[in-house]
Amino acid sequence: MAVETGRITTDIPARLDRLPWARWHWLVVIGLGTVWILDGLEVTIVGSMSDALKPDGSGLGMNNFDIGLAGSMYVAGACLGALFFGQLTDRLGRKKLFIITLAVYTVATVLTAFSMNPMWYFACRFLTGCGIGGEYAAINSAIDELIPAKYRGRVDVAINGSFWVGAAGGALLTIPLLDPTMIDQSWGWRLAFGLGAILAVGILIVRRNVPESPRWLFIHGREDEAEQIVQDIERTVSEESHHQLHDVHDTITIRQRKSIGIALIAKTVFTLYPKRTVLCFSLFVGQAFLYNAFFFTYGDTLTTFLGVKQTGYYIAIFAVSNFAGALLLSPLFDSLGRVKMITATYLGSGTLLAITGFYLGSFDAKTLTLMGAIIFFMASAGASAAYLTASEVFPMETRALCIAFFYAIGTAAGGISGPLFFGWLIERASADKDITQIAVGYFIGAALMIAGGIVEAFLGVKAEGKSLESLAKPLTAEDDDTGTATGPGAVQPQHA
Repeated sequence: MAVETGRITTDIPARLDRLPWARWHWLVVIGLGTVWILDGLEVTIVGSMSDALKPDGSGLGMNNFDIGLAGSMYVAGACLGALFFGQLTDRLGRKKLFIITLAVYTVATVLTAFSMNPMWYFACRFLTGCGIGGEYAAINSAIDELIPAKYRGRVDVAINGSFWVGAAGGALLTIPLLDPTMIDQSWGWRLAFGLGAILAVGILIVRRNVPESPRWLFIHGREDEAEQIVQDIERTVSEESHHQLHDVHDTITIRQRKSIGIALIAKTVFTLYPKRTVLCFSLFVGQAFLYNAFFFTYGDTLTTFLGVKQTGYYIAIFAVSNFAGALLLSPLFDSLGRVKMITATYLGSGTLLAITGFYLGSFDAKTLTLMGAIIFFMASAGASAAYLTASEVFPMETRALCIAFFYAIGTAAGGISGPLFFGWLIERASADKDITQIAVGYFIGAALMIAGGIVEAFLGVKAEGKSLESLAKPLTAEDDDTGTATGPGAVQPQHA
């Protein structure tokens, strides 16, 4: 049960939102956003080395279904990790959790490199997923609370899209590591996981300099610490940007609490914002099935049906297109707006994926990769915006858990079933060497993406350039004498 500890009126949200972009914000981006590079590295290494894991001697004796199962174990861990660590992020703070979750990832990745059998490998993939899932909740909430409203859309979409920097790096990394003329094949795939852990340690060092979210601090009765952090940020940003910061007059009054009860959080999500709940669920299910089904098994598709021996180059091209889409389209989410861009990217990518499914038998490895690059140029920006949406449209006290909830539910529906379903399709179709038998998976992914785009068109929230407090009033915020919430453009909770 939440216990009120005090009441304060603060201008911290308005002060953070009025900051110009400076090098300090790049510290946040590098320290927090680079975790998606790790996720991309992890997923791609597994997808690219499917053949290396199959031999009994140098690998682990896994078959096509096992490869899909390993992907599902990773996603299952990510779902549970997101829910577990997401709740702790809202309760204990952003910084503690984005340190802890990265440590979990690092240890689990090192253990993966020492896998002795499939069961060990599955367990390590599950634990690695737990760390990454917790990262999604802690990082997205921290980024949105530290980045000014003017830049929030493009930064969030681009950062989530940086997954594909890791994907490209992982794909290229597997080329020498899986080349028997360069490295013993019983060691190559193990070294790949070890290198991922080294990168994680480097990110951990940078991340220690990122402060706790001032928004989280003042709600949890630590307003003095929040004020000191904001003053330090303002001084740093002013010096780096050579801008004289203007005064702000927007304030918000908060009833401070040490913790927020889970019952209140559930009521907020399902009672106050039912339309936003449907929206986020639709976006997450669509992108999760599309990506986890297609990408987790793409390397297996290339080797099984299209005669590709070294998948690294193909996956790297695919990954570069994904990151380019997120990076180049991200400014449009702030200028044209969230609703227009999310709708367009979901409908466009879903339609092209359906067309690809109809003509799947006519593609070779190069043309299928080219088509995938076009589809996911759009899809990557839309998928990244799903995380942006979940982190913007719910009250601050529930932000991390809401991100975790929709990530877990959507990914469980699309991400766990997707790799298993595609793995089963590939296993069944491989006997006939008939790639068209996996087209049904493309059609399902296309339908879910198109459905997500339609839901966004009708229920999407125009969040561009608006403060987080105006999009969803904090649960602990007080109303003023006129019955409206105080704060920078604050509004009452709506059934939307």
